[in-house]
Amino acid sequence: MTAIKVGCDPQVKSAPLFLDVFCRSLIILCTFLSVVLSSVAVCDGHWLLAGRRMFGLWYFCKLEELQSSVSAFKVLSNCTTHLEEAGVDGLGAWLVLCRSVITLAVVSAIFGLELLVMSQASEGRDSSRRWTFGAKLVLLAGVMAAGGLATFGLLLGPYATLFGFTLTFWCQFTATFLFFLNGMAARHIQNIPLLT
Repeated sequence: MTAIKVGCDPQVKSAPLFLDVFCRSLIILCTFLSVVLSSVAVCDGHWLLAGRRMFGLWYFCKLEELQSSVSAFKVLSNCTTHLEEAGVDGLGAWLVLCRSVITLAVVSAIFGLELLVMSQASEGRDSSRRWTFGAKLVLLAGVMAAGGLATFGLLLGPYATLFGFTLTFWCQFTATFLFFLNGMAARHIQNIPLLT
């Protein structure tokens, strides 16, 4: 008789499946977008314009303006992978570290995203483990990407202005913020009482 009463207790509520799936889907979608933004920023790599110089993760460029008959000005760039020519002490070595850390951040986020997606294909303890580990990898990606951005900013601080940073730099900045946001949301979503 007691077992029947417990089984039919109207106070026991089922978890809101729609809300759980919706929140997890948003986290996965935002993580995917941040991976795309970060990948574009790393592949392009031109992050800072300072006068007639462009500093990037992969190249240093000198910009020249030439008079053209078709348009008012044509901008040509002389780019080199020899970053010592930029005249900044230690630029080559520090940028190798910077781009390595940011590239590893993208790789970590990709694996984290894969685990987040795979956790939705299974149930129970395995799903929870995959989700937790994926969330940690996305959070690790945020830490590494922030370290890479900070290294780039400190290294080229004397040349940096707010409007000197290019669109791809701001893509990486946004991706770093999204890595943190999605990693923290993914870690704490399992602790919300309504979703467990």
